[in-house]
Amino acid sequence: MDIIQMARELGKALQQDDRYIAYMLAKQVNDEDTALQADINRFDELRAELNTIMSSENADHDKLRETDRELKEVYRKIMANKNMLVFNAAQKSLEGLVSSINEIISLCANGEDPDTCEPSSGCAGSCAECGGCS
Repeated sequence: MDIIQMARELGKALQQDDRYIAYMLAKQVNDEDTALQADINRFDELRAELNTIMSSENADHDKLRETDRELKEVYRKIMANKNMLVFNAAQKSLEGLVSSINEIISLCANGEDPDTCEPSSGCAGSCAECGGCS
């Protein structure tokens, strides 16, 4: 088996992991939550409107403030949605798994022993390959 086929096998194993399954289920629930999807669509509309206002030479500052206020309100509503909370937790867990896999591969590519190298347990200080702090 060549290395690309091994990567495909790793991908299959990843998709059998509970963290991946939880993420996909949470994503599906979010996709089917019509109220959440309406809020996300409204957020996107407001963000586009805010960008248009900000790029205008004669920006209406009252409209800018009102749109910004509404955008933040919709964002808070989205992030407080119980389905979004579950999704974000599942996403963070899956990202942690993928990050650990990537780190092990990188360590091995740098000569570390594949049987003993361990991914770091915390922030390494570089944001280049990080899914983000929370």
